[in-house]
Amino acid sequence: MKILKTFFVFVFQPAVLGLFVAIILLWLVPEIRTAKNSLSTEIVSLDQSNFDQVWGQPASYSSAVARAAPSVVNIYTKKIERSNYDTSVRDSLGSGVIMSADGLVMTNFHVISNAVEILVLLNDGREVMAKRIGVDIEMDLALLKINIGDLKPISLGNPTEANIGDVVLAIGNPQGIGQSVTQGIISAKRRSGLGTSDLENFLQTDADISDGSSGGALVDAYGRLLGINTATLHSKGAPGISFAIPADIAQEVLQDLVTHGRVVRGWLGIEANLRPLPLEFSQKFNFNRAFEVTDTATAGPAAKSGLRNGDYIITIDGLPITDPPTSVKQITDVSPGQPVKLKVIRRNKVIEFIVIAGDRGLDK
Repeated sequence: MKILKTFFVFVFQPAVLGLFVAIILLWLVPEIRTAKNSLSTEIVSLDQSNFDQVWGQPASYSSAVARAAPSVVNIYTKKIERSNYDTSVRDSLGSGVIMSADGLVMTNFHVISNAVEILVLLNDGREVMAKRIGVDIEMDLALLKINIGDLKPISLGNPTEANIGDVVLAIGNPQGIGQSVTQGIISAKRRSGLGTSDLENFLQTDADISDGSSGGALVDAYGRLLGINTATLHSKGAPGISFAIPADIAQEVLQDLVTHGRVVRGWLGIEANLRPLPLEFSQKFNFNRAFEVTDTATAGPAAKSGLRNGDYIITIDGLPITDPPTSVKQITDVSPGQPVKLKVIRRNKVIEFIVIAGDRGLDK
């Protein structure tokens, strides 16, 4: 009897009391009933979100390579080299990208410059001679045509929507060893200052681009073309820094070469440097950069409209100045003969000019 009493006092009674308290808490605080399930759901949702949005890139890029590689070709050329003492012919190599099913191939101008013969080797082993359709020396692009069937043109990506840190693959023919793939990320966008031309607007990547890979494809993780590989800083002691011409610019060049036989770009006839906007004007307009005009072409469009050295251009067609590549492309995208509205600061006064764009290819 004493044992039963002890069991009731020390075991049964506390258990019943605990159960009663738990029932009261569940009734008063219903959130407790779903806390475990909610936590589990939250964890699953978080994991799914990470995989779908943050870690959405494939672990292997074999499908991207399989999609893009048939569109990348090897280019072999015979080039004339002239010196003060002799003229000779040498072999050279590069890469190219099939842009259309009827055989249009984009590559770099420096790959085929001075070429007397251009041979294209397809990914499937077929060889065909190529014809030069046109070139854009300023952008270092050239358009070739090959007459052969069963071609796979590359799928175009959108370089403007690509982000710094996105995975990219460079496909080309480094040192002539055969088609190869290197992997990296987009390191920067709208890169200029290499000194190749006034139109520099590169994608920068750490995917290696070696001799022979010039003119090849820079593709995203799904095999879509983001750029035409064109330059590297290897020779300047900066390995791991390479550049590609954005695919949308290359496509515009292609269309112009096919339609007009040359590239048609707007031109204002000015040279300018990016400068900080004077404080009073930056506060007034809520942006802080401008182009200081340092030179105007004699009888050029800007000079004819009244623009002078020392003027500060603060907007082009209503858009504020952000960086040189963006503003230069904004101007070159204007059709010759069309008006361009410039808002300018001169001697602390804001003046508007209407400049009729010239033709960069003919008037410059």
